[in-house]
Amino acid sequence: MRTPLVTGPVRARNPLRVIVDGGGGDTTLRTLGRSVHIPTLRPAHTRREMPLFLLLCSARMSIELRHFRCFLAIADTLSITRAAERLHLSQPAVSRTLRQLEQELGRRLVDRTTHHLALTPDGTSFRDQAAIAVTAFDRALRLGRHTAWPLRLGHAWSAAGTDTTALLRRWHQVRPDTPLELLRIDDRTAGLTRGDVDAALLRGEVPTPGLLTAQLTTEPRVAGLPADDPLAHRPALSLSDLATRTIALNTVSGTTTLDLWPAAARPTSTLPIANQDDWFAALTAGRAVGVTTTATADMYPHPTIAYIPLTDAPPVPVLLAWRDAPGHPRIPDLIHLAREVMGGAKQEGKGRDGTQARNSPRFTASTNAAQPSAGKNSAGPCGTLLSRTGTRPGWPSATSMHSAPSPLL
Repeated sequence: MRTPLVTGPVRARNPLRVIVDGGGGDTTLRTLGRSVHIPTLRPAHTRREMPLFLLLCSARMSIELRHFRCFLAIADTLSITRAAERLHLSQPAVSRTLRQLEQELGRRLVDRTTHHLALTPDGTSFRDQAAIAVTAFDRALRLGRHTAWPLRLGHAWSAAGTDTTALLRRWHQVRPDTPLELLRIDDRTAGLTRGDVDAALLRGEVPTPGLLTAQLTTEPRVAGLPADDPLAHRPALSLSDLATRTIALNTVSGTTTLDLWPAAARPTSTLPIANQDDWFAALTAGRAVGVTTTATADMYPHPTIAYIPLTDAPPVPVLLAWRDAPGHPRIPDLIHLAREVMGGAKQEGKGRDGTQARNSPRFTASTNAAQPSAGKNSAGPCGTLLSRTGTRPGWPSATSMHSAPSPLL
């Protein structure tokens, strides 16, 4: 016997909206005020729980783009009040929109109390997918208006170090038709997993699923100290010299953890901070010391901060990361240019076979004029491709790298 199939009536009024009418799950595609009836053939008696990401593809949904934008504002600010200010809406309107979204999804996305707001596990998962969807929508509109498609390059701090200017200028010379936008985003992947950027300059190990990475270079680690600290006058330090100090740890976009120190000699006091600005503030106020790389010393010299080489800390890999999915067509060009600018000139014998490069002098211990020069330090190997094995036509291949996490900041 045949299973009865369900269809339903459809209505359409406004453009660029998808509304579902009827119990059968028909889809109404509202485009430029015209109705398009798309019947869904589905057994009437079949109702099964679907994963969250599949619910967005269900014909039963009546979610609009405004729901996505509202939720993303809440997720970014972790505040109904600040989300309402960002969206220029009232707080009740934001709360109502969130409630509608949660009801349609059948999932709780946000935990709210009187003084606290946090994303649930479902909310965290939905945030990344919603960000990608909104970004794709906005980009499609820009392309439809024949505007340039910029290539957005994210970073959490220090960008490409002293090579930042050269990278941006070289790109403008070779690809003047594609603007390269450098965006600082305080996030472990600099907004890459959320869809805020097309590629990102990252430091340290990036275990996030769905990303491909190419190693561009490595940077020696240095200690960041107040310029009047007794240790600031030494030509070099070891990790044990910092073990009795309070360590500023960037818990949002940094990669330094207490695992950088031997288990028996780890610091007992830490100061969690959220971004590079807070890191500088903690050091200049004398509240803590920190660990960073030569890129920070080169990019952000400060008269009240001394940067001293760390002799026993491993170097930090600098990576260019992108999503393992269809993306901006100029990403392969960016990969090649970044490797040429950041790795090619400093490579000095580092080939794909893994042979060691020679040391490269490029660091002075302190930006304070009274501090002595630290001399030469190794810039480390560069140009090695990382991440999972796989090749896409026209893209550089990626090979696996097995290494311990590389802490920073």
